[in-house]
Amino acid sequence: MHIVETTTIGIAAMRSNKMRSLLTMLGIIIGVAAVLAMIAIGDGAKEIVVQDAQKLGGANQFIMYRMWYKRVNNRWVRNRSSEYLKYEDVLAMEAECLSLKAITPQVWSSGGVLIQGPGGTETRAGWNGVDANYTTAMDWNLKEGRFITDEDVENATKICVLGDEVATALFGDKSPLSAEIKIARHSNSYNRRHPKKGIRFTERFRVVGTLMPRGRSLRFGWSFDNLAFIPISTVQKRFTGNDYIEYISVYARTVEDVPKAIEEVKTVVRKRHRNQDDFIGIFEMRKGMAQLEKISKIIKVTLGSIAGFSLFVGGIGIMNMMLVAVSERTREIGLRKAVGAKRWDILLQFLIEAVLICGVGGAIGIGLGSLAGEGMAMLAVKIVKIVPEWPAVISWQWILISVSFSAIIGISFGMYPAIKAATLSPVEALQKE
Repeated sequence: MHIVETTTIGIAAMRSNKMRSLLTMLGIIIGVAAVLAMIAIGDGAKEIVVQDAQKLGGANQFIMYRMWYKRVNNRWVRNRSSEYLKYEDVLAMEAECLSLKAITPQVWSSGGVLIQGPGGTETRAGWNGVDANYTTAMDWNLKEGRFITDEDVENATKICVLGDEVATALFGDKSPLSAEIKIARHSNSYNRRHPKKGIRFTERFRVVGTLMPRGRSLRFGWSFDNLAFIPISTVQKRFTGNDYIEYISVYARTVEDVPKAIEEVKTVVRKRHRNQDDFIGIFEMRKGMAQLEKISKIIKVTLGSIAGFSLFVGGIGIMNMMLVAVSERTREIGLRKAVGAKRWDILLQFLIEAVLICGVGGAIGIGLGSLAGEGMAMLAVKIVKIVPEWPAVISWQWILISVSFSAIIGISFGMYPAIKAATLSPVEALQKE
């Protein structure tokens, strides 16, 4: 008996018992749909983590900063080192560290600074002193105008580039290019009762560009869109009054190169700072992502296991249905054997029927799972209101796994009924009413 003929007989048997076949498939349909939907939500959570990391610079980034306090004998003590990071350190790292993709220094105030625009508009935001490499390192596109150049840094020019939130707050829908704004020094004397107490405005800054919206970080709760970007030399000259660098964002070539890059920059720091590196701290973006990814994996494994159990139950239903089919079609089996069908032909016939039921159920489950994943993603956005969008990531890898698993279930749970049918005696089978 050929495979095609056997398959045709299996399809005919399914069509003659449509309702029973559909109910048997139901376990497989629900199981596959549940697996895909749960995995789609879990992978969507992972995608959110990756996107959030990209807002801050990516998983291949680590940040060096001067520690004001350090932990000694299980308690925090003030770091009394006289060493500070400087722009010359950045240039040395660029020249000597082979594992680096990009590096950019920063001196910034994250928020609470009063910024005034033309016509009396104002907002409270932050400023960030950076160099010309910043947008390239952050993979951040301009909305209009230009960014800070090497000449701006060299000449400490009084220009700025606005994040999207600052530009909207000060200028609305109008273009801010060539307009002048005033930025106050960050003052700890600010409070609600005296909102302008202690504020002295510095020189006016000319707006030369704006940046595309970046979005708010889910992990840290703040946004780079709420910053005004100024040449780092201008910040040092006008705001801080020294040549210290507070933060250096370092980008390794790959995530795997991060540990090597850290050792390279530490070597440069020791060489330039009297063999000391204990005055700096290092924050690795990938470590924070690793913790979130562990949570995502736990959720995915848990939900996937529950959905996988549904597939197992569906397999039991298939075995039950096939055993009933063998009992109902005993005379048919005997007749086929009497006209020359071998045990292998009978075994293959019932095995193919089981696989067909699983295959059709798996295909329907894939379609329903995709729709369910999208629906659950929309529901997740309504429940977890801190995310504007929850992607439902359905990969071909998991579709293939689901189809393969369905086929394995069909073979596994269909094997016993098929063997039972193949071992029936033709004489006994023909005598059965």
